[in-house]
Amino acid sequence: MKRAAIVSPLRTPVGKFGGGLKSMPVEELGAIVARAVVERAGLDPARIDDVIFAQSYMNGETPCTGRWVALQAGFPIEVPGMQLDRRCGGGLQAVATAAMMVQTGAADVVMAGGVESMSNVEYYTTGMRWGTRAGSANLYDRLDRGRERSQPEARFGSISGMIETAENLARDYDITREDSDAFAVRSHIRAAAGWKKGLFSDEIVAVKVPQRRGDPVVVDCDEGVRGDATIEGFAGFNSIVRDGVVTAANACQQNDAASACLVVAEDKLHELGLEPSAWLVGWAAAGCEPSHMGIGPVPAVQKLLARTGLKFDQMDLIELNEAFACQALACVKGWGSSMDELEDRLNVNGSGISLGHPVGATGVRIMTTLLHELKRRRARYGLETMCIGGGQGIAAIFERV
Repeated sequence: MKRAAIVSPLRTPVGKFGGGLKSMPVEELGAIVARAVVERAGLDPARIDDVIFAQSYMNGETPCTGRWVALQAGFPIEVPGMQLDRRCGGGLQAVATAAMMVQTGAADVVMAGGVESMSNVEYYTTGMRWGTRAGSANLYDRLDRGRERSQPEARFGSISGMIETAENLARDYDITREDSDAFAVRSHIRAAAGWKKGLFSDEIVAVKVPQRRGDPVVVDCDEGVRGDATIEGFAGFNSIVRDGVVTAANACQQNDAASACLVVAEDKLHELGLEPSAWLVGWAAAGCEPSHMGIGPVPAVQKLLARTGLKFDQMDLIELNEAFACQALACVKGWGSSMDELEDRLNVNGSGISLGHPVGATGVRIMTTLLHELKRRRARYGLETMCIGGGQGIAAIFERV
């Protein structure tokens, strides 16, 4: 099969929940990064065969997100689009799906991306279509409801949310509150250092947020990074579950952002004048017990390494989404490794705890940061992996061109 090249990976800044990007609808966030990708690549958007965007909290306001983004970006109406959802792994799945299309000859150029505006996730009801006979109708918060209903309760029992799954891993893998706080501080300090050094500048597309009066406000940096994070400060946060390890400080954020890239068939790169950043070597998804969803990267990585014939030690950089600090540390143990061994390879510029976790956009956000760091280090292989609500993991290996 043809090799699939990653071209022009970019992302918006990651906005805090209710922060600077809260007034930006998902179609506009996606369109901003989509336009920037084709502009950076120097590609006529008419050459794009399809647009695939992940979104985990899709609703009726922007159905079929990929099509919406393509139209909002001003692409020719002949360019089709679609939406997919693998929860936290959706963005990476968009890249993998695009790669399969170009590898098999079904397409030459596909835009793959993800977008999420968690600030704009709606409340909804399921009981009003045919009316209620009496009493009140429930109004659900889709953010909370989506986490609670990630698996069939009849089969797996009641799981109150993702925090419960993280606490299960903390117990099973003997992860302490102190371990978790230290990992969270590490994430923030590394992300802050990356911003101070200008490491994110090449991957960021600034967002101009319109105001009712006056000029737009420009959002050009990740809003959730705490450069002053300390273990002592984080120790002051109360655990969310009594006697637990998860706190608001050592868990990922809720965020708004978009990210995208072009996935291009190898034999079309020269014709289109495109410069690839990396090849997608392979990818794999795996299931795990929903109540322990955070361990998903362990079987996913094992499956991927077996499929590609590569070794864990060959990975120059490893990006593990930080859904929770204790979850990330459990995965490190599950890989048979330690933080001391991975200190210089794992999440070297922070991740979900510091940079944020805009669910549908995270997979391409992580890939974007990873590929830019591979280029700076002139390294070869990068591994990206994430846990997924409902009991899944996804992983992919990229090779720098």
